Amino acid sequence: MSASIIETAAIDDVETRIRAIESRPLPANIASLLATAAGEAGSRIAWNFFESGETETYEGLRQRVNGIAARLLALGIGKGTHVGVMLPNIPAMPLTWLALGTLGAVMVPVNTAYRQRELAYALNDSQARFVVLHEDFRPQLEAARAEHGVAIPPARTILVGTANRDEIGWHEIDGSPLDSFVPPEPVTHEDVLNIQYTSGTTGFPKGCVLTQKYWLVSGTSNAFRDGRIYERILASTPFFYMDPQWLLLMALLQRGTLFVARRQSTSRFTGWLREHRINFCLFPWVINKQLPREDDADNEIVRANVYGVPKALHAAIERRFGLTAREAFGMTETGPTLFMPIEATDMIGSGSCGRPAPFRECRVVDENGHAVAPGEIGELVVRGPGILSGYFGNADATRAAFFGEWFRTGDLFRQDERGYFSIIGRRKDMVRRSGENIAARELEAVLNALPEVAESAIVPVPDELRGEEVKALLILREGVEQTPDLLHSIISRCSTDLAAFKVPRYFAFRTNFPRTGSMKIAKHLLLAESENPLQGSYDRLLDRWHV
Repeated sequence: MSASIIETAAIDDVETRIRAIESRPLPANIASLLATAAGEAGSRIAWNFFESGETETYEGLRQRVNGIAARLLALGIGKGTHVGVMLPNIPAMPLTWLALGTLGAVMVPVNTAYRQRELAYALNDSQARFVVLHEDFRPQLEAARAEHGVAIPPARTILVGTANRDEIGWHEIDGSPLDSFVPPEPVTHEDVLNIQYTSGTTGFPKGCVLTQKYWLVSGTSNAFRDGRIYERILASTPFFYMDPQWLLLMALLQRGTLFVARRQSTSRFTGWLREHRINFCLFPWVINKQLPREDDADNEIVRANVYGVPKALHAAIERRFGLTAREAFGMTETGPTLFMPIEATDMIGSGSCGRPAPFRECRVVDENGHAVAPGEIGELVVRGPGILSGYFGNADATRAAFFGEWFRTGDLFRQDERGYFSIIGRRKDMVRRSGENIAARELEAVLNALPEVAESAIVPVPDELRGEEVKALLILREGVEQTPDLLHSIISRCSTDLAAFKVPRYFAFRTNFPRTGSMKIAKHLLLAESENPLQGSYDRLLDRWHV
């Protein structure tokens, strides 16, 4: 049998599997998924926060979630209530999410790196009425109240840690498990579960309105699209991102165990794979830069998702670490969107993100929304059940994000004759640093507000470890002298107003910017000015200028 016939048969099997997944009924809601899973796998371990040693069985999880939901309801949190949640990777984070989902309430996850300005924006913009946070972040909340108008009082603040007298301690919330709990109002697929903030081109992040269906589709798509069993799944990125949330649902659907790290660590990652006999993970390909070890391939990985791996390294990574690594593509707005089937061994090193995931249709279109021919470059658009229903409180951004029912990703793609999609670049004005989308407009707004700065431009520069780093180009106001003290003052004020991962690493000063016909800064010309984008830049981490 020829290779082409084998490939066609394999893809036919994938398409059959996808159609079968799409035809199966989704759980009625998040609580129904947990109840069914607990009924089938009651004594099995549902999650293992292995660095703290905290585990929970399926049945124990179900009862704890019921008890927390009842306590939250007694506090006044009901269907549709918006609750900000700023917690690290501890059990309280997913427990809160599942309990809010049981009530039909809405979680607003907050990045734990946020400073008071960013925290205030998320809470105020989302109209959060309650907040759950770790005691480590109390200073940010208190400053957000005092300086940025956050109106959530201590009486509606749930503290994980040592609560003040006027706050609610987490021990009061998670201390009375219940065998049964029925929410006062029915919870459906169309009820909102998250307002998930994601950076965009309009400066501040936008709140993606994500329903229960969004999450059930995301979990189902990832759990079954390969037709494999994943008994042990690793979540090593923060729970305020979308990934650990769908990884948890994937584990529940597989009746497996989610192993949760406190934070990502490339130096300990392969040790986690070995120690916990992980079957599925999101593999940070930069691990390949570490010195080889004899036990690199000692793991039980069935599939590892990789994102943006250099083509030339893909096959070498599979050989070195003894695993099946496949590309995938998704966004906060659309959830799992493209995936490379395990069977597509001929696509290793192709750079392709794969084919549409279950529940998703994808097209490459021109600027008017019309499909382009295979091989031509255009914008990727996506449709399907459970994608975001809009940006919270931002009708203009919601309208601009769609061609009819097709969501505009803002990413440039090409589709080949066989139906595989490959990302070419971005239309969006963002820096992609270590998986974080950093909106240039937000950073420029902070810099432009400084009295010494006349104008600024944020651009990405390549970085081997993080993919891209942030570079700030500054024009000073007339009469302002460029001095070391001024530069360090600008960096200090950025550090005050921005999460650490957003603070530019590189700074350069200019007297003018190239412009478009409409007088906007021509960033494509800035990026093309020099073969060495670091030349003439100050590196704040190394405390030196690149010459």
